[in-house]
Amino acid sequence: MALSEHLQQKLNKKYAPSAMVDITYKGNDISFKTDAEGNPILLFIGRRDQNGTVKGERYARRFKRDEQGVLIKDHWELKGKAT
Repeated sequence: MALSEHLQQKLNKKYAPSAMVDITYKGNDISFKTDAEGNPILLFIGRRDQNGTVKGERYARRFKRDEQGVLIKDHWELKGKAT
């Protein structure tokens, strides 16, 4: 399942650095972890159980930068089931 354009726009925002953020989006529970700069890098989409764990799909974000550190490309990869 590819991420929708609207969800990707939400994930392109900056959040609190090195934090776990929990939101609800179009009936799905979403949790994502941010890096030291506040960029979401690990994403869980599905249903939250009674322990607060999201069961569904897991995505990881990849950044490609040049030698000067300028962002060339970033994309989300489906990594499999989140349990």
